[in-house]
Formats: sequence, C-alpha cells, structure tokens
Amino acid sequence: MAQAYFHSVTLDKDRCKGCTNCIKHCPTEAIRVRGGKAVIIAERCIDCGECLRVCPYHAKKAVTDKFESIHDYKFKIALPAPSLYGQFGPKYTRPQIVNALRKIGFDYVFEVARAAEIVTNATLEYMNNDKVKRPVISSACPAVVRLIQVSFPSLIENLLKIESPMEVAATLSRQEVNKKYGIPAEDIGVFFISPCAAKVTSVKAPYEDKVSKVDRVLSFKDIYIPLLEVMKKDNDKQEPFSLSSAIGVAWAGTGGESEALNKGRRIAVHGIKNVNDILEQAAQDKLDDIDFIEALACPEGCLGGPLAVENPFIAKVNLKNEIENIRKSRAHSVHKIDNVERLVWKSTVEYRPIMKLDDDMMKALEKMQKIDELTEGLPGLDCGACGAPSCRALAEDIVLGSAKETDCIFKLRKKVTDIAYQLYEIEDINLSGNEKYQNFTLPNRKTEE
Repeated sequence: MAQAYFHSVTLDKDRCKGCTNCIKHCPTEAIRVRGGKAVIIAERCIDCGECLRVCPYHAKKAVTDKFESIHDYKFKIALPAPSLYGQFGPKYTRPQIVNALRKIGFDYVFEVARAAEIVTNATLEYMNNDKVKRPVISSACPAVVRLIQVSFPSLIENLLKIESPMEVAATLSRQEVNKKYGIPAEDIGVFFISPCAAKVTSVKAPYEDKVSKVDRVLSFKDIYIPLLEVMKKDNDKQEPFSLSSAIGVAWAGTGGESEALNKGRRIAVHGIKNVNDILEQAAQDKLDDIDFIEALACPEGCLGGPLAVENPFIAKVNLKNEIENIRKSRAHSVHKIDNVERLVWKSTVEYRPIMKLDDDMMKALEKMQKIDELTEGLPGLDCGACGAPSCRALAEDIVLGSAKETDCIFKLRKKVTDIAYQLYEIEDINLSGNEKYQNFTLPNRKTEE
C-alpha cells in the first residue's frame, strides 16, 4: 500500500494576492486561484518548486526540517548534495566546506558525490542489458519521476531502476559509521542537505512503496550562513577526508550524469518546461535513437534548485572551478560497489492519475464528454483570468464542482448582457414612457455572443 502523499511545497494564504502568476508556470496545472487565493491540488503537484521561483509575494514555501533537529540523534551524519560546493566562491574549497559541516554539529560527512559515482557505474552495467527499454530516463530527480507518474505513465518502464545517489549515500554512510565506530542504528541520524523541495517529498513520501534511509532534510538556505561564518574564522588544519572524484561532483550541474556514462547517445535537459517537451517526444516514440536521458527539473540542474542560495550561473562557474582543481590534483579515486544488484529498485513506481472523474466508468465517460462540450463553448484563450491555467482546466473544474461557467469573464459578460436584455424587455413599457431612460442603450448583443 502506497504511503500517504506529502508535499514540501505549501501555500501561505496570508501572503497570496491571487495574481495568477503561479498557475501559468505550473507544469502539471496543479494550481488554481479561487476566492482570490491560490489553491494547490495535491494529486497534481510534483514539488518541482517552479511556483516558489515565480511567486512575487513569496506565498509559496518549501517545508524542510529545522537545523535544530540534528540534536534528536546521538550521532549525526551529513549528506551534502554536490551542488552545495557551487554555493561558495573560489575562496572556499571543498575540504573547507566538509570540515565546516563537522564544526556546525555533524559527527560525520559522507559526500553524496561519492554515491553518484557508484550510481554511475551501476547505470553502465544496467545499460549493458539490451532488454532494458530505451531511452532510459534518469530517476535521480524526484520531480521528474513524479512528472512521469502523473503525466507520462507510458514512460514509467523507461525509468532507470537504480536507487538515487541520496538513498545510496544514506545506506552506505550508516554502514560505514557502524563499521568504524560501532554506533547502533537507532542512534544514527542521516541528514540530506538539499537544494530542492522535491527531495524533501521523496524522503517523506517516496515514489516507490518503501521507506527512505534518510531521516531529515535540511535546506541549503538554513545552513549557508552557519557554514560561511565557520569558514571565515577557521584557520585550523583540515582533517584528512576521503573525497569523491570529479565524476561525482559534476552531477551537481546539468550534463554531469550523462557525460559520466561516456557511452551511447545521451541527452541532458534541464528546466521543467524543457523536460516536459522532451518527455512528450519520448512518449510519442520519437526518441528511439537516444540511449539515455538525463532530465533535471531545475534550471542548470541541482545548482538551480529553489532552496539554493547562489545564482545558478555563478554556482556553475564555482563548481567548474572545483572540478578543474580535482582533475589537476588527481588525488581522488572513483568509488564503486561490487554488488550492483543491491542498488536495483526492490519495488515499483506506479501511475498516479491526476483526475479521477468518477468510480463508475459510464459516469466518468459522461463527465469526460461534458468536459469536451464545455471546452468547445469556452473562448480558448487560456488567459487564466478565471483562476484556471487553461479553458480545458476550467471545464474540468466545472464538471468536478470546484468552479462555475461564469468564472470565465467572457461567459460572465455574456450572462450580464442577457440579463440586461431580459430586464429591458420586462420594463419596456416603463422605459419608453420615462424621460430619464430615453438615452438608455444596451450593448450590442451580437457582439457579446
């Protein structure tokens, strides 16, 4: 049985002004404006965070765990996403960032970049199977997996059935700590440090029917200042640490995962609109000559996550500088794992229908026909003034009982005009005999129609 759905992306109604900006950018039409306030439709939302970027009033926010929650555990493991290194300029090195994580309260740091290298090697082995449906679509971005679940169910079989670097890092870090220090599992807390809201959702409510190995998710925004303050003051000699190679760190930006495979025809796409367009082509069997699709919902990949601090283009330069330094040093070996089967999904990803019209099939078909009829009768401008992202979305809402036809301003104007004519006809005698109504004129009814 699938877990109850959780959303990291939430709405602060007090801040919302009902501007409809968010409904125009949501890739799954998960937002409506009703009664002057935005409403998020839970079953449609994929937590991509696009509404967080575009809301001018900051009425959308991502729920993450508080930094203070690290004190709930005796032993704390930090899992920094590779994109964390792009948040700081060339003045601060990766070893400094890792050491700063220890100094702000973590007992152990396991780079997610190390797990990314392991997933890369597992993917290469996975791709060697000719029976695997192509194009294989990366499952590393949870927002993309959710998008496929709700909008492209025919592509579920194309998903790379390998655990994400975050989950692999959580599993391996627990094992490593237990082996090195003998810390019992119940005393260990694993904290993923995230640039995106979708990762929070994937921990609280995994898209597979399972329980995440991550205990809490912290935002870049919550730990950026504490890390910066420590690094500004820190002149201590850095402790030795097993860092990942450039392959894992490069996963932070778009192209990092696909380039690491170095085999077959691969494409890397970022930005939720571009991802949606590519998935549409894949669903129409137009990408049969492509072996692998790296799809990341955020602009410039995880560097552009909605919980990131630095501008994604600046973060990209910062990350490139770090990658160049790693390659020059040649000091870090690529991490691998012997038993790749351990990383293969043990459960399945299921289709999540976003619009259930009725449990009764005949009634559902009748409602679908009604939606088609209503859509035909609407102006087709998709202006958003009704509070729905498109005329068809309004028609769906009307049939489902959450909107009415006169929410469309064109339909409302026509109805007002019709009422005015009806009143005119009822009062025709009075109007013709009353001087103060002699100059009364009605709008052109044909124009309104």
